[in-house]
Amino acid sequence: MKKLIIIIGIIALFLLQSFSLHNSKHVVKFLDSLNTEQIEKVLFPFNDASRESWHFLPNKSYPREGISLKELNKEQKDLFFKMLGYFLSESGYNKTKKIISLESVLAELGGDPEYRNPEAYFIAIYGNPKNDKLWAWAFEGHHVALNFTVVNDNITATPRFFGANPAIVRSGSRKGERTLHREEELAYALVNSLTEHQRKQAIFTNVAYNDILTYNHSKVEPLKPEGILASALNDKQRTKLRAIITEYLSALPDDLAHIREAQILQEEFNDLRFAWAGSTEKGEPHYYRIQGKTFLIELDNTQNNANHIHCVWRDFDGDFGRDLIMEHYKHSKHHN
Repeated sequence: MKKLIIIIGIIALFLLQSFSLHNSKHVVKFLDSLNTEQIEKVLFPFNDASRESWHFLPNKSYPREGISLKELNKEQKDLFFKMLGYFLSESGYNKTKKIISLESVLAELGGDPEYRNPEAYFIAIYGNPKNDKLWAWAFEGHHVALNFTVVNDNITATPRFFGANPAIVRSGSRKGERTLHREEELAYALVNSLTEHQRKQAIFTNVAYNDILTYNHSKVEPLKPEGILASALNDKQRTKLRAIITEYLSALPDDLAHIREAQILQEEFNDLRFAWAGSTEKGEPHYYRIQGKTFLIELDNTQNNANHIHCVWRDFDGDFGRDLIMEHYKHSKHHN
C-alpha cells in the first residue's frame, strides 16, 4: 500500500507541471477577451492586500475586489467558466455551479433578488499569468471561495470553501435537491460506526458550534486536538475516514488531488483526529472536523434548522501558497 501511494505521488508530480502550464493558457485566454476597463478591475499586483482576504457572505454584506460575472458578456463568461473547469474536477465544477444556482432558489423562496444574486460572484487575478513565475487568482461570492496560487508551475488550491443554503431544498420548483450531502453522509457513516468507547473519544461536546471555528481568517493555526485518532480506528473505520478526505479533495483535478492524498496517507494519516460536536442524528445540528499536522477540514450544519452547510479545507502553511512562495523567495536569485 505504501509503495502504491509513493508511485501515485511520483506520477502526479510528473503531470503537475504540464497541468499548470496548460491551465495558465486558459487564464490568458480569458484575460485577452477583456477590454481595458475590465482588465483594470480584474488584474492586481501579486502582493495586493486583497489576495489573502476572503469571505463566504453575499457580496452585499462583504464587497469583493475584482470583476463580477454580471459585468461579463456571454463570450467572456463562457471563457471564464471554461477556465474554472480546468482548475477543478468535473465534480468540483458542478458543485460550484450548483451552489451559485442556490441563490436563485433563495430568491424564489422570498429572498431579496439583489441580495440573492447568482451573478454577484467575483474574479480577481494577482500577478500576470502571461509571464510571471508567481501569480494567483480567486473566485468568490456567497458560499464559494476558491483560491489558486501558482509558483514556478506548482499550484495550490486553498483556502477552499463551499456552503449550501438550503442544503436540502424543501419547497419550490427544485424541491428535493441536495447540495454537499456527500460531505455529511460520509461523516455520519463514520461517527455512527464507532463503538461506545470510541464515541466518547470522538464526540467532544453535545452542542454544535454556530459556524466553522476558523471562519474567514486569513491564516489559521491548528485547533485544540480534540477527537479520536485515526490509529484508534479499525480498518473499516479508517477507510471511512479516508473517504471523507477523498470527497473534499475530489473537487480538484486528479493530479492535484492525488498529490495531496498521497502526502496525507504517507506522512500523517495515523495522527489525524476526527472530532464531532452536536447530534449524530440526521437533521439535527452538528459539526465535525478532521485535523492533521498540515491541514484542517471543518463542516458545520446548525443554521436554518440544520439545513445550511459551511465546509472548508485549510492548509496551515500552504494557504494562499505561502509555503511555495517562501521557497520561491528563498531560492530566487532576484531575492537573494
